[in-house]
Amino acid sequence: MSLSIRAAVPADLPLIAQFIRDLAEYEKLAHEVRFDEAKLGERLFGPRPYAEVLIAEDDGTPVGFALFFHNFSTFEGRPGVYLEDLFVVPEARGKGVGKALLVRLAALAIERDCARLEWWVLNWNTPAIDFYRSLGARPMDEWTVNRVDGEALKALAASG
Repeated sequence: MSLSIRAAVPADLPLIAQFIRDLAEYEKLAHEVRFDEAKLGERLFGPRPYAEVLIAEDDGTPVGFALFFHNFSTFEGRPGVYLEDLFVVPEARGKGVGKALLVRLAALAIERDCARLEWWVLNWNTPAIDFYRSLGARPMDEWTVNRVDGEALKALAASG
């Protein structure tokens, strides 16, 4: 395996879209994928990018991706890197692709003077949880994720 990690470019949009769909299928969440590919491209590569993507390649063949963006820690007074999606194609799993993507993200976090690298993982995904723990990640069990979306988001915005 000749693995390389590179920043995504606009021409990668169909690949990124497919990786997102494949990840959703793996996570049993394909029914929740609603993005418009053109709008996704604008939000990744337009004048104000909201996220960045790394592509992992084995001898030039894409085998995985990581989509991430910056958040901010008020306690640290520094940004962080939030990993939204990490996906490796089934045939490349167990070959160091996921670790290589996380290593590159950790290096980017340090280069950008970030306080941390963090992400969520589904509770049932024990292979991923075990893998992340082997890299030194620790679960933040004392925190509960909250979300307002869809009609509840519209209602909240209109309640002011």
